[in-house]
Amino acid sequence: MKLNTGMRCHDLCEKMEMEKVFQLAKENGVHQIQLAFAKSISNYDFTTGHYNPGFARYIKEQLDKNEIHVAVLGCYINPTNPVEELRKKEVSRFIEHLKYARIIGADMVGTETGRLSSDFRVTPETYSEDGYQLLLKSMREIVSAAEKLGVIVGVEGVFDHTLYSPARMKRFLDDIDSPNVEVILDSVNLIHPDEVAPEAQERVVRQAFEYYGDRISALHVKDFVFDGQNQLFRHVGEGLFCYEPLMQLIKEKKTHIPVLLENSSRERFHSDVAFLQEIYDRV
Repeated sequence: MKLNTGMRCHDLCEKMEMEKVFQLAKENGVHQIQLAFAKSISNYDFTTGHYNPGFARYIKEQLDKNEIHVAVLGCYINPTNPVEELRKKEVSRFIEHLKYARIIGADMVGTETGRLSSDFRVTPETYSEDGYQLLLKSMREIVSAAEKLGVIVGVEGVFDHTLYSPARMKRFLDDIDSPNVEVILDSVNLIHPDEVAPEAQERVVRQAFEYYGDRISALHVKDFVFDGQNQLFRHVGEGLFCYEPLMQLIKEKKTHIPVLLENSSRERFHSDVAFLQEIYDRV
């Protein structure tokens, strides 16, 4: 069975006219994407307040014309911004993206869970109960809108963000208590600097599936190394990530789940997919 692969649209090409972006995706055999409007499209204004259903239908027409499906509509905000005015703007932007998603047929609107800092710097306060409660405040506003619109919110944990571990993600899912919230699992993002050993990596991935495997609806795939406490990106197969446990769990529990490569390129995409497919077939 083939992996259901795709890539982030802003890794495919530089920011340009929407019609050209989607055409390039089709020409390069990329039929499933994560789409972040502001990162990929240059000829339309996606700031809050410009949404209208006619425009969303036009986007849908262009996607259909080029045989593209949006697995994740990316709207990566900082829902734990401690400056209330800025937090509210972030929440409003996300809610507007829910309206786009409903019409363009995106599986979900995705975000990470932010840091308790106005400039997004890494800070230990992010791990605090205050940070967690602020996240809940933002996400309850977002999820209320998602439930009314019938759209899924995709939440992605990161080791130096508010939801920094499988256990914290499980607590969040229990507290938010909504069928409209699913998980975007980026296994690399959950690996802390002291968890790079293969057995530690496997423990993190298996915890995620044990705690909320039924809620995992999309995957991000990449590779990494650490420079001290800083996680650095690497292309698949060129870092420290152990893919076998993840691929085994996908095969056992998540047939056809969208697998989205991060920081790939149109030159690398098909060889990156082949690398992952070989591991998937082998495990």
